[in-house]
Amino acid sequence: MRDLIVVLGDQLDPGHALIADMDPARDSVWMAEVTDEATHVWSHQARIVLFLAAMRHFRDALNVPIRYHALGEFESLGEALAADLATLKPARVRVLKPGDWRVEQRLRVACEEAGIDLDIRDDPHFLCSLDDFARWSRGRKRFLLEDFYRWLRKRTGILMDGEQPVGGRWNFDGDNRESFGRDGPGTLPPRQSFKPDATTRDVIKQVQARWPDHPGGLDGFDWPVTPVQAQAALDDFIRHRLPAFGRFQDAMWTDAAFLHHSTLSAAMNLKLLDPRTVIDAAVAALESGHAPINAVEGFVRQILGWREYVRGLYWRDMPGWLDDNALGADERLPSLYWTGETSMHCLAQVVDQTLRTGYAHHIQRLMVTGLFSLLLGVKPKAIHDWYLAVYVDAVEWVELPNTLGMSQHADGGRMASKPYVASGKYIQRMSNYCAGCRYDPADATTDDACPMTTLYWDFLARHQDRFADHPRMRFQVRNLARKNSGERAAISRRASRIRELARRSEL
Repeated sequence: MRDLIVVLGDQLDPGHALIADMDPARDSVWMAEVTDEATHVWSHQARIVLFLAAMRHFRDALNVPIRYHALGEFESLGEALAADLATLKPARVRVLKPGDWRVEQRLRVACEEAGIDLDIRDDPHFLCSLDDFARWSRGRKRFLLEDFYRWLRKRTGILMDGEQPVGGRWNFDGDNRESFGRDGPGTLPPRQSFKPDATTRDVIKQVQARWPDHPGGLDGFDWPVTPVQAQAALDDFIRHRLPAFGRFQDAMWTDAAFLHHSTLSAAMNLKLLDPRTVIDAAVAALESGHAPINAVEGFVRQILGWREYVRGLYWRDMPGWLDDNALGADERLPSLYWTGETSMHCLAQVVDQTLRTGYAHHIQRLMVTGLFSLLLGVKPKAIHDWYLAVYVDAVEWVELPNTLGMSQHADGGRMASKPYVASGKYIQRMSNYCAGCRYDPADATTDDACPMTTLYWDFLARHQDRFADHPRMRFQVRNLARKNSGERAAISRRASRIRELARRSEL
């Protein structure tokens, strides 16, 4: 054997670059379902099923030699690869850049111990190579998404009119922060769903039998697991939800999980759907008049901007990011994150939705579950493990920077220049969650005080020295300074009580 081509569970591109170049007479594809990938964090059942079902559909669509290990044969990827290297003895192992630093290390160790060369190639699925990101980032004193996003738009020509941005502005964020108001989101067409076929049903049975105690459930599993299904999901989003996506991308509503969001991140992260295809479809909707510029630019920025940016930062800064804890957070993750059992209506809504579906949109993650963890002072690694476990689209290259960097500010500002902190008033403005809650978002000190509001002021008090002169935080710190000593003492007492209740699962 010349080349053993490793295909990981998040590399299921039907046009996989290494498979396209392989010689079936001398090379073989290699894939493995291993226990450790479902258990190194306490993975949501739907996340496990999505990966395994997509892997099996990918395998069945191949018409080249493949060595495929089914679930139960090996505990870890490294163990499985080492066993085959000993018997197959390929000249080299080839793989596209993994989406997880831990996985790459296991591949390296297996190949080094076997004395076989490992050839890691950058994944052409992405629009910005890691080498290009390194060149862009070299010598920079500041790292801002906006700088990178503008550079990449100029480089690709996406949403550009010559040297100028289409629509005359680079960023339409100011037009994209509306709430639904009292009337709510109205009636939206149901999200495209996909009934499990025989292959997926077999995976569901295996996961239910093997990991019945893992979070979530599978009765309503309907995620796309093939490229054809992923394309159908994209078509459905462009047709029905993209036009209003911009205005309402930050809005939340009780018992409404998907709203105007695409839910395409899982398909893209498993490489069932190419980001160029997604971007082209959105731009075509703009050019045809089907969707306005604020919706299309906001959507494109999530893919061309954030998605590419966080990957570059992940591979630039790993593995050090895992140990970052700039704010000294040391609380354990409250049990409510695994049960949804809390009298805080916003958290109960988002956690319950997450456990049922394996999904929450970006504001639910950043400004509800992430905000509470940040304000409470949860250990960053603990909330990182939770996000990696419970969301079907979670691959570490994208999840970790968004969690430890943007959400928890554990990196001290490497990814996001300020912590995303707000009181319960933000949630009240962007949703109707507070209408069904026993807590008052305007209150910070009494037994009826919204924990988000109390902990917001407590966060500013605990970190006021760090942020007093911060250009994007000093206004918030000055608002804290306007409170008298008695009010600040009451906030501190109430914050201590909230932490005690959270530890006792009584919040």
